[in-house]
Amino acid sequence: MLEKGLSASSETTVCEQNTAAVMGSGDLPVFATPAMVALMEHAAMKAVAAHLPEGSTTVGAEMNVSHIKPSALGTVVTATAVLTEAEGRRLVFNVGARDAEGLIGEGVHVRYVVDRERFMGKLR
Repeated sequence: MLEKGLSASSETTVCEQNTAAVMGSGDLPVFATPAMVALMEHAAMKAVAAHLPEGSTTVGAEMNVSHIKPSALGTVVTATAVLTEAEGRRLVFNVGARDAEGLIGEGVHVRYVVDRERFMGKLR
């Protein structure tokens, strides 16, 4: 069983490719909400990756976040995920994202532990 409190961070710099205007989530040259969500998911995946059984990974299932402040081009954004619940295959994380000005987003993310082969077999 995975222990509560496992955490990790993931970082990116706001560039043209991860702006709302380019990603299609808006029309302004600011950090896109989908990019923030992906950064949060990446942090959650990293938090538990080294603690999973051989052949397992995690997949995102639910994300409930607020994006509360814009970040400009060139800004470094760091997302952090902390495991708060681990019940069977279901993992719940508190996630947050910050830039140099402070908190830009926060919420809760749910992931599930899956067997890689079995999961990919569902695509056939």
